[in-house]
Amino acid sequence: MLEPTQYLTPAQIVAELDKYIIGQHDAKRNVAIALRNRWRRMHAAPDMQKEIVPNNILMIGATGVGKTEIARRLASIADAPFTKVEASKFTEVGYVGRDVESMVRDLVEQSVNMVKMRKKEEVKAQAVQVVEDIILDALIPPVSTAGSKPVADYSLDDNRIPDSDQELNERTREKFRLKIRSGELDDRKIDIKVQQTGSPGVGVMGPGIDEASMMNIQEMLNGLMPKKTKKRKVTIAEARKILLEEEAVKLIDMDEVKEEAIQKAENAGVIFIDEIDKVASSSNKAGGPDVSREGVQRDLLPIVEGSTVSTKYGVINTDHILFIAAGAFHVAKPSDLIPELQGRFPIRVELSSLTKEDFYRILKFPKNALTKQYEALLSAEDVELTFDDEALEKLAEIAFEVNNEVENIGARRLHTVVSRLLNDILFDVPDKIGANAHIQITKELVEERLSPMVKNRDLSQYIL
Repeated sequence: MLEPTQYLTPAQIVAELDKYIIGQHDAKRNVAIALRNRWRRMHAAPDMQKEIVPNNILMIGATGVGKTEIARRLASIADAPFTKVEASKFTEVGYVGRDVESMVRDLVEQSVNMVKMRKKEEVKAQAVQVVEDIILDALIPPVSTAGSKPVADYSLDDNRIPDSDQELNERTREKFRLKIRSGELDDRKIDIKVQQTGSPGVGVMGPGIDEASMMNIQEMLNGLMPKKTKKRKVTIAEARKILLEEEAVKLIDMDEVKEEAIQKAENAGVIFIDEIDKVASSSNKAGGPDVSREGVQRDLLPIVEGSTVSTKYGVINTDHILFIAAGAFHVAKPSDLIPELQGRFPIRVELSSLTKEDFYRILKFPKNALTKQYEALLSAEDVELTFDDEALEKLAEIAFEVNNEVENIGARRLHTVVSRLLNDILFDVPDKIGANAHIQITKELVEERLSPMVKNRDLSQYIL
């Protein structure tokens, strides 16, 4: 079954996306429907579930208008494994780029990590108890039943005299257990045994070997080699972090994790293929780079259509993975893609260019707005940063103007403009601008620092 977060209705999904992304309502509606359809498929009649295929989406729009952010936030809302690839990575000279199946293997890896993290949280309480015992053993080793003298602290605040060394040891351990839990001993150093991470690389002589086979060989050799441990002297606080990770991994069933991760990737996975226009043939030449581009499309086709891919965690079927492709399509057109690939992306969404008003709203309203990010950065230095509304309007106007005159890179231009505005302030904190200071960004300050650069076209090309 899908996760509870995927029970959101299309309207609720759009409302969640609105918290982070300004505008692009059509694109949000379409991805919201695609996400809800996954829940609908999983609750359809069993004999129809395999027949219902996802409506893959092709997003068309200039750089910086929100294509990647929409796909990434969608996966986050759905708590779904998500991977982003650039189609141009598969078009190196002579077509020696990454194997197209690697995008599916990356998705499975992401899915395994997500499931493993959730499983670790489930066993965390149990792991904490085990780690506590390990740390306690390092501080106060338990005595044997033979009655040997314990290594313990005898100055106990207890009126009753212990019956045996073992009882004395147990009482001492309980006192130290309370101190460990309270953090009183966090700075004390102890010796612990930890597993050595990493294994030597494996080289294979002879003909080339594909990526999946290489991973399987590496995994097999890792399983055959004995696990090595080494002793480290660390503080109890550090030991708790190191050991908690190790013990949590021991408590989870990796076979169960792999099985659940494969199922999650197959039914909820999202693969975002960016720059797909770069592999579209813009002419009908008989040779040259267009041949390589068409080759990439034909290699992508079976993955998007639905096929089985071998990964180190098992075989995954791509029939129900949601593929979202995106491209600017300035030179090539969607119709320049091979017909079979076009047919696998039936939903077409054109994202509109951002206006000056959009820039203003991007700076002011999203939960992760750039202005809020800088306010959070300076708050770490106990410096309060605020922006006047008129200052935000001027920043939006400058970013829009530079995009029109130099090159349109969408909302990414705001990063350049705001960074240029605040550079001196960021440098002067905390040396010249101390704690508890309040910095107000006004329209006049924005004009003073940025307007000369905008007016100087040659300068703006290099700086803004």
